Amino acid sequence: MVHPWQSLVIPVALIVVITVADVVLPVDVILSPLLVVAPTTAAWFGARPWTTGGIGALTVVAQGLIRWRFGVLTSRNSVVQAIALALLSALVVLICVVRDRRSRELSQVRSVAEAAQHVLLWPLPNRLGPLQLASLYLAAEDQAEIGGDLYAAARTDSASRVMIGDVRGKGLPAIGEAALLLGAFRETAHEHAALPDLAAALERSVARHLADFAPEDEAGERFVTALLLEIPDEEPVIRMTSCGHPAPLLLGPDNTVTVPDVSPAPPLGVGMTGMTDPADYTLDVLPFDSGHTLLLYTDGVIEARDRDGTFYPFAQRAAQWTDNTPEALLHHIEQDLAAHTGGGLGDDVALIAIRRTPTPATAGEQMAHAKPGKSAKKAPVRKTKAKRSAAEKTAKPTPRGNPAEKATGRELRGVPFLGTSPTGGFPGSRTVRLSGRMVAASRPLHARLPQRSPAAPGRVASCRV
Repeated sequence: MVHPWQSLVIPVALIVVITVADVVLPVDVILSPLLVVAPTTAAWFGARPWTTGGIGALTVVAQGLIRWRFGVLTSRNSVVQAIALALLSALVVLICVVRDRRSRELSQVRSVAEAAQHVLLWPLPNRLGPLQLASLYLAAEDQAEIGGDLYAAARTDSASRVMIGDVRGKGLPAIGEAALLLGAFRETAHEHAALPDLAAALERSVARHLADFAPEDEAGERFVTALLLEIPDEEPVIRMTSCGHPAPLLLGPDNTVTVPDVSPAPPLGVGMTGMTDPADYTLDVLPFDSGHTLLLYTDGVIEARDRDGTFYPFAQRAAQWTDNTPEALLHHIEQDLAAHTGGGLGDDVALIAIRRTPTPATAGEQMAHAKPGKSAKKAPVRKTKAKRSAAEKTAKPTPRGNPAEKATGRELRGVPFLGTSPTGGFPGSRTVRLSGRMVAASRPLHARLPQRSPAAPGRVASCRV
């Protein structure tokens, strides 16, 4: 960063040094032509035209002083050198005027571009219902704030919906499809009760756009991956539908990272005919309790490489900051990703961190946990004991996991899944150890929500999540 004083002090110092050296050195050594570097240096340091003109006038005065010192002030050579120095200084001033005009025009264009980018990709709110949110966008294109990655959020009556996506390609050429999908999501997120219906509506929008505007030589090659999420306010679960997008990471206490198994559908717009039937999309369910953080991302994160070509170990690095707030978590990842890649990204990067905040206790819960004082009177409580059925008396507790299950091998973006553990993660999940930490990979949790027990009406059977 150039400070304003540098554009004045450094040129003046050059004039003084050159003038003193020319006076002190022998007569046959002439340094006065070097005075032209003073106004040039001022312009290079970003001096205003008036400042540059003043430096140019000072160089002419310095050259006249040198010529007067040697008694040749009015000679033909001295007059020609003075005129040449003045013309060169005027030329530098003219260059400064043009430079400043171009700089103002560029600043205006950049302001308009930034405003347009902010309108296209709205920043996510810090809070959305009972959720804390934080988002991060790193564009691969220089001087750009958005590219082919996208995200958006919306509120329904009793839930929050979030979308993250990635357009084929990167940078500014991919903004068209990103803008289309963002507009379609904001318009239809409130109109469909289920995520598969919303995914089918987005598919129809993308297919229509590509059929009308996609180049003929790229027919069937342009698509968008997307992950749709719905987080109810009153249920500790996440519902999600994947359209070819990577599964999110679920960060839990004690540096645990869960990689859910999802059933992805093809990306939006593949073949331009699309999957317009909601039955073609799968709804996956994942437990999401208070204190847990869900980390959504695009493939620009997991495909980032260092100078040796090593992929960024996203899951292992994220496990270091599971207890951080969403803002702090994304800040750590941004700094760590920049250190891994050396500051250069090969693809756009989008990240969203979602954390469920503890639900305030109801009046009944507060009364149940309150300690009555000496003068407090306890309300009469009618105690009833439910009869247990024969099936409940003979039922044995369900073991956690399946110790007999054989180890499986699976790899997700370079993260090896080494085997199973009956005690890691939540029941039915597979667990791997990465850099000394346990990382659990869940299975689809269809039909794992609490079900009414047929043996005891009104009671909720135990739920394995």
